[in-house]
Amino acid sequence: MAYFLKVSKQQTRTYLSIYESFYSDETKGTKHKCYKHLGNIEKLKKEGIEDPIAYYKEEVKKLNEEKSAEKRGKKIRQITEKTPVKLLGYFPLANIMNALDVEQHFDLMQSNRKFDFNVFKIFSSLVYARVVAPCSKSKTFHDVLPNLVEEIDFSYDQILKAIEFVGADYKRFVEIFTEATKENFGINTSTTYFDCTNFYFEIDRESGLKQKGPCKHNSRNPIVGMGLLLDKNMLPVGMKIYPGNESEKPVIRDVINDLKSQNKISGRTVQVADKGLNCSRNIIEAVNAGDGYLFSKSVRMLPQTEKDWVLIDKGYEDVLDKDGHLLYKFKECCDEYTYEYTDDNGKKYTRKVKEKRVVTYNPSLAAKRKAEIQKLADKAQNLVYSKAKKSEAGPASTYINFLNENGEKASVSLNQEAINKDLDVAGFNMLVTSEITMSAKDIYNTYHNLWRIEETFRTMKTELEARPVYLQKDDRIKGHFLICYVSVLLTRIFQFNKLKNEFGTQEICEFFRTFTIVKSDNGKFLNISKRTRMFEKIAAISNQPILNYYLTTKQVKRMLTR
Repeated sequence: MAYFLKVSKQQTRTYLSIYESFYSDETKGTKHKCYKHLGNIEKLKKEGIEDPIAYYKEEVKKLNEEKSAEKRGKKIRQITEKTPVKLLGYFPLANIMNALDVEQHFDLMQSNRKFDFNVFKIFSSLVYARVVAPCSKSKTFHDVLPNLVEEIDFSYDQILKAIEFVGADYKRFVEIFTEATKENFGINTSTTYFDCTNFYFEIDRESGLKQKGPCKHNSRNPIVGMGLLLDKNMLPVGMKIYPGNESEKPVIRDVINDLKSQNKISGRTVQVADKGLNCSRNIIEAVNAGDGYLFSKSVRMLPQTEKDWVLIDKGYEDVLDKDGHLLYKFKECCDEYTYEYTDDNGKKYTRKVKEKRVVTYNPSLAAKRKAEIQKLADKAQNLVYSKAKKSEAGPASTYINFLNENGEKASVSLNQEAINKDLDVAGFNMLVTSEITMSAKDIYNTYHNLWRIEETFRTMKTELEARPVYLQKDDRIKGHFLICYVSVLLTRIFQFNKLKNEFGTQEICEFFRTFTIVKSDNGKFLNISKRTRMFEKIAAISNQPILNYYLTTKQVKRMLTR
């Protein structure tokens, strides 16, 4: 590219212009365009330029020198405030989001609000940002969203408004995604898995949802609870957020009832949950609703007659691995049991239910539990030696006898009987179910799929960094968890529907974070990702050129829109 002075004659006058020459991709050659019209020579002389041709030749020379200096400066590139790296690992989730086709529902939901932004675009961008680089909303806005391939055109204030908007009606949005999942990928609610967890806040003061209660991470800060429901294929189909000081036992009833009222569950469903949700009311209401249940029950808390049946060796059947080693052993029985509860109005309900009880013994679990008991017993012994107070003992107080605590200093002794009782039942677990025709092995395998919901919570907390929560307003907190919920939902659909469960969640999240590209000077993108088996698999199933080193803008856009 260069400048030159063009001298042209028209009739009796001579005109001067500065032209710029450049290379044209269309003609594959040099073309010219006018940079500046100067006028005719006579006019220029009247303006005080004695020799216009010589004068403007000197100006053209300066322009060319400046252009040359600019080119030399470009060769010495310096870093800028913006990173040239773009994050593209979220493209499989963008494809699934497009397939769910929920944007129209977001548009309808915000139609009566005078927003100057698109809620769905903000929400989906936050979901993608959560999987590629989870962090606080402020850091997400400043450091993550600008590095997604698709440009953002909204402010931080608009992000908070959008989060608050979806959080205020998060149950409706969960319903929208559940229905879209059902229509496009299918859900199976013949068996549902349910569990609860909690998330802590970096604050001391309680307010709204943020209440102090039993924390699964031993945090003394306020917490908020979450109940999560998975279908038989481990896809999230329901969620409820509740204050951290409330019991989690009613949550399973609320979530199941919500799904049934929304017609997302048709027919009978078997509810699978751990011993923390095993209460008479949940069992009675499940049976009254025509559903089944499968809970675990603590052998340690059983009546002595049932505990004796558990500990007697007679009747157990061994389950061995391929090398002949014991995986677990089990025995079962069917009987009729009576459950009763009193509701909030004082009305008493009683129901007899025929159920199957399967007790299992797992040697690996027994070894782990015995080590935990011994560690606690050793701590109890040290506390006995130091004559510690009960308030100082914590969980170890279970194995200590405290006497004369009526204002006087207690005398303490080791409760060896309690230690021996816990050691006796270590490794045993009881499963209680209404499904009396289901085999003991199927009951065992069905129950142990609960690890998937535990993994889902772990994914939220570790891979998606859903905790600690920094937002303060209740609706924004709910919006934050809705973003985490949808992130898990899309990831699970990708894992089970697209990858056929060939890869673990951690491997998939690693792909989301490491598929990165850089835009080069020639307009192409350079793929700077490390080739792995995951990349090869996704390239094959998506028919996208993610293994190519060079990617065109068109190829990158196609990845996000298919």
